[in-house]
Amino acid sequence: MESFGFPFEAVIVLFVVVIASVWCDLFSHRNSTEIKFKDALVWSIFWVSLAIAFYAYLYLRYDAKWADLFLTGYVLEKTLSIDNMMVFIAIFASFGIKGALQHRVLYYGIIGALLFRAIFISVGTSLFGLSVWVEFIFGLIVAWTAVLMLKGSDDDEVEDYSNHWSVRWTKKLVPVLPRLNGNQFFIKHVDVEKLKATDSSLQVVGKAAFYATPLFLCLMCIEISDIVFSFDSVPAIIAVTEEPFLVYAAVIFAILGLRNLYFMLAVAAKYLCHLEKAVAIVLFFIAFKLCAQAAEHVWGVGLEISHSMSLFIVLGTIALGVLSSIVFPEKETQNSNEVDVV
Repeated sequence: MESFGFPFEAVIVLFVVVIASVWCDLFSHRNSTEIKFKDALVWSIFWVSLAIAFYAYLYLRYDAKWADLFLTGYVLEKTLSIDNMMVFIAIFASFGIKGALQHRVLYYGIIGALLFRAIFISVGTSLFGLSVWVEFIFGLIVAWTAVLMLKGSDDDEVEDYSNHWSVRWTKKLVPVLPRLNGNQFFIKHVDVEKLKATDSSLQVVGKAAFYATPLFLCLMCIEISDIVFSFDSVPAIIAVTEEPFLVYAAVIFAILGLRNLYFMLAVAAKYLCHLEKAVAIVLFFIAFKLCAQAAEHVWGVGLEISHSMSLFIVLGTIALGVLSSIVFPEKETQNSNEVDVV
């Protein structure tokens, strides 16, 4: 089978575009104390436009097939990330992290996400080409993710992440100062002693040169939840895109815009009430596609779904999810949870 591989020119283009764009993002927000909805919207449009420009580059320079694979993976990662963003909202609420501090946590969280995604994609694509039976396994993983997503969409209870297992493990490894200290993840022992001298009620368990703050506990919880999310999302993206370079390119473009997407979703989440169901349907389709491909390889009986058809189904289903949320909005409940984001 023809493979896209790792064309030197495409690798350089991706590297230069990403580095330049990240620099522009950081330079623009170097003095920012908060991310407002308008700013998040403008930057979200920028990141989406950048992904579309890369799609056009692949389309014109290489082939429509490779461009469609990239775009399908990008759309899938972006929409799957929405569910993860809902978890982030709950995590921030559990730790009482607001405004500019959310921006700081998400910045470092996204750096970690890029590194872990590279590892998972490398392992996942290697496994995917190892045996056709892996396709069945990936299909089951994706289908199970869809089932969990449908079950979760009917559950309005917000989990308290302040006692998450990742938080408990972190507390065992490093002493924790039980209060925020500006935008610091860690605080020196001498500064802790000064705080204790001015506040007799402040209690710190254990002694160390540095103490973690709740901001670091929140970051660890964000990172762990993203790693867990990767076990579900990476097989789904590999299933529709397959090519390692295109998979990672799709993921990196989607992740780079997540920080701004979060601040938009924190405001607009309640209006996208049916989107999660649409994403679950997409996952069921991908699971079916995987199993159909595997059946054709093993028994010679299956159904081949073209890349362009996969792209059409993914985009169409997500669009229907957004449209149905607008046309058939969810009724507000008196006990709706509110999250402060500035």
